[in-house]
Amino acid sequence: MQNIAISVSQLNLFVKSLLDADSRLADVMICGEISNFSGHYRSGHLYFTLKDEQAAVKAVMFSRSAAKLRFAPQNGMKVIVRGRVSVYERDGVYQVYVEDMQPDGIGALSIAYEQLKKRLESEGLFAGQHKKRLPSYPNRIGVVTSPTGAAVQDILNILSRRWPVATVVFCPVSVQGDAAAGEISAAIAALDAKKACDVIIFGRGGGSVEDLWAFNDEMLVRTVYHCTTPIVSAVGHETDFTLCDFAADLRAPTPSAAAELVTPDINEEIRKNQALYNTVFSLVNEKIVDERERLSVLLRTRSFASPEHFFDTEKQYTDALTVRLKNARQYLLAKHKNKFGLLIAKMDSLSPLRVLSRGYAVVYENKRIITQANALHNGDRIAVSMIDGTVQCAVESVEIIEKVGGIDAQNDI
Repeated sequence: MQNIAISVSQLNLFVKSLLDADSRLADVMICGEISNFSGHYRSGHLYFTLKDEQAAVKAVMFSRSAAKLRFAPQNGMKVIVRGRVSVYERDGVYQVYVEDMQPDGIGALSIAYEQLKKRLESEGLFAGQHKKRLPSYPNRIGVVTSPTGAAVQDILNILSRRWPVATVVFCPVSVQGDAAAGEISAAIAALDAKKACDVIIFGRGGGSVEDLWAFNDEMLVRTVYHCTTPIVSAVGHETDFTLCDFAADLRAPTPSAAAELVTPDINEEIRKNQALYNTVFSLVNEKIVDERERLSVLLRTRSFASPEHFFDTEKQYTDALTVRLKNARQYLLAKHKNKFGLLIAKMDSLSPLRVLSRGYAVVYENKRIITQANALHNGDRIAVSMIDGTVQCAVESVEIIEKVGGIDAQNDI
């Protein structure tokens, strides 16, 4: 029989048909270690190799299946995959088309939890410096939980018993299922945006890991972190932690414990206030007794028993001051009077009248004082002022006295 050559495509198609026809390879489970892992950021497909100590096989997980994963596959991770075995015709390579993947030895939820916790912790969402202090005496307390669970009744009962003066702002939400994280996040954001309360409690009663998974949602954790109102995580699990526990300002092991942590005990506060009142009352009474004793001692002193002695002393002091003031006034008057007399005498000595009284006269011509003889001429009319009056005169002659060699010389004008 003559052999007929076939194309590569035909060969690959034939091998693919053989594998696809084997029902044992249509739904197979394979365990191995992931290597050469890569994810296509646009399509969402995952490409990797499954290997053990002796062999390896290529694998692909399309986006419709990859979107259902609860964890992020990584190189070196041991997994169990379920899928079918077939041939990729273009390359002639047989590979596993993975439809589901689970970690080998540890649950997918645990891996997803640890991966998200590590990432959020590296961003600082769990850092202690971001934690806010709870108010000591809250007026309005927000409660975000299921309206039908036991948690809300426990919280309301404890709040009404411990701190009945506070107003409870209740936001009913789902606490389990796909929609739970979104509802809780929206309720917390609304309370915070409206400044509706002084502190917020959110959470639920206990349950399985799957039941509590909503409180590990990344969006909810970020909402809790960004909440400006002090917030308390109250998920009913005392040994395990959700990621919201790390992001909240305070973690309570149960909803009941949360109600106790956010409120003071009103009976204890009443006792404290009564004790404080008694202390203040006692101190005030002691102070009053002490002041009364001081007043009694003062009333027995001489100043209060005979107040006139006090005024006599002050009067004597006032009289002494009056005498000192009078003496000072007389001294100052005498001092300034003497000084004033000296000034008057000095002014009198400089007075023109004093000069005239000694026989001198002042000569005027047309009300102008004449001080030199050469300013006058024969026939000028002049006025001569003396101590007791003025004489009108006519100039008959002017004699000028000149000093020549120390000898006065007289010239007629």
